[in-house]
Amino acid sequence: MIKIYNTLSKKIEPLKTIKEKEIKLYSCGPTVYNYVHIGNLRAYIFVDLLKRFLYYSNFNVTHVMNITDVDDKTIMGSIKNNEPLNDYTNFYLTAFLRDLKLLNIQLPDLMPKATEHINDMVALIKELKNKGCTYEINGSVYFKISSTKNYGVLAQLDQQNLKENASGRLDNDEYAKENASDFVLWKAWTPNDGNVYWDTEIGRGRPGWHIECSAMSMKYLGETIDIHTGGVDLIFPHHTNEIAQSEKATSKKFVNFLMHNGHLLVDGKKMSKSLNNFYTLEDITKKGFDPLLLRLVLIKTHYRQILNFTLTDFEEAKKILLKFINLLINLDFTIRNSKKEYANTDNVDNLIDECRKKFKDALSDDLNISMAISHMLYFIKEVNKSMDLFSATKIKEIKEFIFEIDDVLGFVRKFYNAYMDRLNKKTNNLNIYSLLEKREQARALKDYGEADRLREKIINCGLLIEDTKNSYILKIE
Repeated sequence: MIKIYNTLSKKIEPLKTIKEKEIKLYSCGPTVYNYVHIGNLRAYIFVDLLKRFLYYSNFNVTHVMNITDVDDKTIMGSIKNNEPLNDYTNFYLTAFLRDLKLLNIQLPDLMPKATEHINDMVALIKELKNKGCTYEINGSVYFKISSTKNYGVLAQLDQQNLKENASGRLDNDEYAKENASDFVLWKAWTPNDGNVYWDTEIGRGRPGWHIECSAMSMKYLGETIDIHTGGVDLIFPHHTNEIAQSEKATSKKFVNFLMHNGHLLVDGKKMSKSLNNFYTLEDITKKGFDPLLLRLVLIKTHYRQILNFTLTDFEEAKKILLKFINLLINLDFTIRNSKKEYANTDNVDNLIDECRKKFKDALSDDLNISMAISHMLYFIKEVNKSMDLFSATKIKEIKEFIFEIDDVLGFVRKFYNAYMDRLNKKTNNLNIYSLLEKREQARALKDYGEADRLREKIINCGLLIEDTKNSYILKIE
């Protein structure tokens, strides 16, 4: 049974879905006004792990992630750059998609843009107006938080301090917790918006940020969804407002499980350009780190914990990664040289079955990724101890199991394939296997002087050779 922490109830609960073995999953996507930073990327890696594990657990997942391509920030940025809004936001959307690919994050089934769903938002605002929970001032439409009984419960706001009606309204898309107020659903056009507006039944203007997600979620996933994800910073105001307006419009529960990943700090401090601790994926790459190694850095800490990121984290991540890669390389060379076909069959089967169960149990416990990786490292240790005893058939099954687990982890296979491409290119270009064959012949004849000479020649080509009981293992230095 999968259990996850539900921000709505503040408890870990069994995952109960609307339809058996089906998940309707909505994630808050980026506002495409700048490059996303590693704190943003943590949220997308978290939902990628969640989705991969749900697939692994035989759920049929429909995943929608919105693209906010119209709000205060995108409008100001496009005007400052003297660019059409669509050109300005598409540049950063392309950069975002490039980051997802480099981090091996699976794309959602749908990535709707806000600007392509204005009619859906207008229809939802009209429904809210019909329900009597809005008011209009100077062409802008606001949601009355007094119209919903439980506003602010999610964010644990003090009900006595909520500001209602026009005197407490807020026109901007984002605001601080102490400014809990009536919020804008539709912003009337002003000269500051330039040529960014839509002429609609409710007037000339553009949608507020919060109505965008409600409209797109309901359009593609229905009025009630199974899981909604985002960073903890979105609990208020965004998710609080989403829930209020959605449930008022439909008289139904908006989401059954709300999941939030924790904050990311850098060197113990909030990320800030002024502190010189602000990193995008490009910044990380320029420092010489592989993007997939960042995936491991961000994924190996439980999603709800505050993650204190430092550049030294890459060293620990690299050690974990090398345990996987070295095992796979060892398996490859052992398969190549193994003469056994029936050795230790039960032991291999038991190792795989036990590890699979523990791995799945760990992730079923609110995505306990640290424990899941620990189980995999123990499995690797046990396999390494007895590898020479396994048959070629069982070694292939071990390798297949590692790739099965990587369907969830998402970093092993790509690193392995890249490593093997480099190794094969190096060995083929330098005719290394001819030297290896001569060295094996020298060892068989107990001509250890010649074997050592050939070994040094191989090492000088930038390769490492590890002798085993039956043969050797070749690695890049």
